Amino acid sequence: MSNTPVENSKPRLIVQKYGGATLATPEQIKQVAKRIHQLHQAGTQVVVVVSAMGQTTNQLIELARQVSPNPHLRELDMLLTVGERMSMSLLSMALNDLGSSAISFTGSQAGILTDESHVNASIIDVKAFRVEAALKENKIVILAGFQGVSPVTKEITTLGRGGSDTSAVAMADYLKADQCEILKDVDSIYSADPKIVKDAKPLPELNYSQLIEMTKWGAKVLHSKSVEMAHLKNVKLFVGSAADIKSIGTTISAQADTKSDGLSVNSYSTVFKMQYSDITNSIYKDEFCSYIIAHQIAAPDILFADKDIFYIAGPKENLDLIQKIDFKISNFKLLRTDLCSVSLTCKEKPSEQIVKLAHTKLSEKTIQPERQVITANNI
Repeated sequence: MSNTPVENSKPRLIVQKYGGATLATPEQIKQVAKRIHQLHQAGTQVVVVVSAMGQTTNQLIELARQVSPNPHLRELDMLLTVGERMSMSLLSMALNDLGSSAISFTGSQAGILTDESHVNASIIDVKAFRVEAALKENKIVILAGFQGVSPVTKEITTLGRGGSDTSAVAMADYLKADQCEILKDVDSIYSADPKIVKDAKPLPELNYSQLIEMTKWGAKVLHSKSVEMAHLKNVKLFVGSAADIKSIGTTISAQADTKSDGLSVNSYSTVFKMQYSDITNSIYKDEFCSYIIAHQIAAPDILFADKDIFYIAGPKENLDLIQKIDFKISNFKLLRTDLCSVSLTCKEKPSEQIVKLAHTKLSEKTIQPERQVITANNI
């Protein structure tokens, strides 16, 4: 018999994020709990980040607007964080009923530290001591995504649309998780929105740069900030189905080698064209976002800027509010609200042949682009 001591191997650690559509009903929550319970029973440590159930966030925003046309952002954050707290508590209850020891934490309890911004805060650090302690006790940890706390003001903050994705990536990086899984109501990332394009094809793997371009130009699979963070921290991502544990899904890493030149077509249904009066100001994009936030509206995405012209996109409810702003007393002017965007993300920089093909396809639909933008992986 060997006297050589056997080292205890470190258990596999997975961070899973479940989107609101996968938690929309009590039955769906119980199904998600069963999946997590089985994974934990098999010996994997699990940290779960949840979004608000179904359309809860939209309903809370609408409720706030009914009470106040321009709700105070601090109070809006206090209201919006309710959605994720509901999800985390209900999922933890379901897991405990299955015999798993589960505990839920809010973003602040989990040590998600942000800057002082409300509605669109950025994560600046993670101090997840309570999460680590719970994992050492072999508990399943359920975290409220989309939220954190400012260590300066001690106020609760929210991370903006898609913020739960960013919460999951930040926690996966802090815990050095083996993988961060984004589990949704679709079984992978597709070459186009499968709800619109019937013959859209699943993409088994992507690299970070490709997915960043896709999310920047309208792909709704993840929030662009979360992919940028995963790239920076080298967090391995997996996007798959919450309902089907056997789904092949899409793996995102630095090493991914895709086979197709044209990967994915994405779009924004509404794009606003803006103008800035002082082109000598190189930080006018920051000024614009600050101006929008001062009107109690979350900052939109700035898609492209050229001299004094720039284009913005974002959730419909945000753009509707931006359209109502009187820009006459500012350095900005709203020029058009009737634009949309269509983009093709490629394996690498689009070739001349792909650019010509894109224009041909648009011409067939009698579409004349106002602006052509070519980036590292995108047209």
